[in-house]
Amino acid sequence: MSRKLIETIGWYGVVAILLAYLLNSLNILNSSNIFYSLLNLTGALGIAIDAWRQKNFQPVILNLIWAFVAMATLVKLLI
Repeated sequence: MSRKLIETIGWYGVVAILLAYLLNSLNILNSSNIFYSLLNLTGALGIAIDAWRQKNFQPVILNLIWAFVAMATLVKLLI
């Protein structure tokens, strides 16, 4: 993948996580909403991909854990 594409994926991740937080704070989405978990999951993966390219491993670990929590929440919501 090109550097620019990976950087765009990383910026998407930042926007997605902040949007999830904003919508939750404004009581538009709650944490049991599938869209909230999807924003967190895809956002965390986007940041992790960009951080991995930069060999910045602390954000990679943080965001992989964030993505795991979001995925576990999605599984719980869908079962």
